[in-house]
Formats: sequence, C-alpha cells, structure tokens
Amino acid sequence: MTSRARSLPLLSLLLVLASALLLAGCGGGSGEASAGGAGGSAPPGFPVTVTNCGVTTTYEHPPKRAVSLNQQTTEILLSLGLEGSMAGTAYLDDRMPPDLDAAYRRVKVLAKEYPSEEALLSAEPDFVYGGFTSAFDEKAGRGRGTLAKAGIDTYLSTESCPRGPVTAARVEDELRTIGKIFGVPDRAERRVAEMRAGLAKVRDALGGAAPVKVAVYDSGDKTVFTSGGAGLGNELIKLAGGTNLFSDLPKAFGDVSFEQLAERAPDVILIYDYGDHPLAAKKDFLLRNPALKDVPAVRNGRFAVLPLTSTVMGVRVPTAVDSLARQLHPDRFK
Repeated sequence: MTSRARSLPLLSLLLVLASALLLAGCGGGSGEASAGGAGGSAPPGFPVTVTNCGVTTTYEHPPKRAVSLNQQTTEILLSLGLEGSMAGTAYLDDRMPPDLDAAYRRVKVLAKEYPSEEALLSAEPDFVYGGFTSAFDEKAGRGRGTLAKAGIDTYLSTESCPRGPVTAARVEDELRTIGKIFGVPDRAERRVAEMRAGLAKVRDALGGAAPVKVAVYDSGDKTVFTSGGAGLGNELIKLAGGTNLFSDLPKAFGDVSFEQLAERAPDVILIYDYGDHPLAAKKDFLLRNPALKDVPAVRNGRFAVLPLTSTVMGVRVPTAVDSLARQLHPDRFK
C-alpha cells in the first residue's frame, strides 16, 4: 500500500487522505448515536411497525421532531435521552424531576396546557406522544386521524388503551416500544433495569410485611373519586405493601360513596395531590366528615400522599413505590 501511495501525484494523495478523514468523521457514530441512519437509508432495526390503541404505524426512521403532550410522556422521552429529537412539549402538572430538569429546559414549551392546533403544527412535528386521550381531542384539531392526514405520526400512552390492568410490566413495555420507535432500544433496556432494581430494593425492605389496607382519595365532596383495580394506582399500592380496598372496581378510577369507604375501613387513606386541590384542604375535609369518624385511617390520622404525576404510566414508578412503602411501613425504612 505504501509503495502504491508513493506512486500517486501529491495532489491525488492529499485528496485520498481528505476523503478518508471525511468518511471517518461521518461514520464515527455507532449504535444509538447514529440512529438517524446515513444518506437517507433506514438505520439498523428499521422499519419498525407498532400497533397502538388500534392505530398501526410503520416507522421508516426514528422521529426527529417529536412533541410530547402531558408530563409522563415528556419524562419518558427525556429519560431516554431524546431531548435532541424533540420539537416541543406541553402540559406539565408538576415539577420536572431533578435528573431530567436540565434536559427539559432544552425543549421548547408550546403551551402551558394543550397547544392549539396552530401552535402544535407550527412546531412541525413528525411525531406526537400523548399521555391521555384528551391529548388527541378531535374537536381541538389534534385528533390522531387529523394529524395522520398531515403526515404526523402519533402514539397514545397505553394506559389509556382498555386492555387489562396497568402493571409494572406494562410500563416496561411502554419504555421498550418508545425505545424501538426512536431507535434507542439499549437506552430503554437500561431504564427498565433501573426500574426493576428500584422495585427490588423496596421488595427486599418489606420482606413479607403484612399488607396495609389502603383506599385512595383523589377528590370529591359528594362521593369519593377513588382508584380502582385497572389503573397503575392499584399496582403501586400492591408493590408498596398495601391492599387497595377498591380493587374490585373494574376500571382505573371510579366513584364510591363515603358510606362505602367507611364500611371498608381503610387503615391508610392515600391522597392524590395535584392542581387546585390543596392537600391540607383534602385532609381537613376527610377529618371533619362525620361519615368517616370511625374509619381507622381518620381516627388515627394516617394519610399517605403521592403527587398525581407519580400515579400514571411513566418513569416515576420506582420512586412512587418507594415513597408509598415508606409511608405504609415506616418501621421497615428506619
């Protein structure tokens, strides 16, 4: 090779070296870092076909201008290191976790709540990820069919798809699917491993502790809006060493009477904290409600608290379970 190189004119040799350096620079990325592919060709692992809540989509390439609607979807994308592939975000209900805050600040906020059709389209998204069905409100111009006609792919958190209880395994599936869509499956697997490790620590700390009887109070003054057996809230209670007294409700949330709550006699009432419903006011209302005066949780002042953002499908599952377990079984975490 060296004798042949010496036979080339000096200019030709320099051009060969320059071309080699250019190719090395273009090919320097590997695996996830080069998920976009080269020269328009499909990157490794693509195309990817996903059926989500009845909508089947084939992705030839990872999305490059994603928009997340709702906090949990934003956190999932950021936890997978995808802020560079995001064109915008909207509708936060809570503060961003410290480990995701810096990445979040790199993404444009389109609206405090859901963006208008114009604001959403102005971001020129190629993918919209919604946490709740309300994210894809047809009347607001954000319907999945409407966006598809505009060439925009969509994905709805599978917690909003009616296909059985939401478990930790369902959360893992969500992470893996989003990882596949964006061409970063290894990152998703790392997140799944971290989640499992966090849950294992709680399980080891509980070590066969007797389950605590828990009922959720989300809101309500005429009835109790509570967590049923189909939502993630039920799974969080179970993993934290509790028993959801209204797990027989065949949906994620439902209304029960205060008399029913009193009859089931929870040892702990778990309050969901969010929005314009002050936590202190909720506690005071429960403590003053005459129908609940003989309920063990009320009589003993045993209230647990979780932010609502920790009770929906997302990356907060391990921290939510840890927090709740410490409130239900404080003796196991001294």
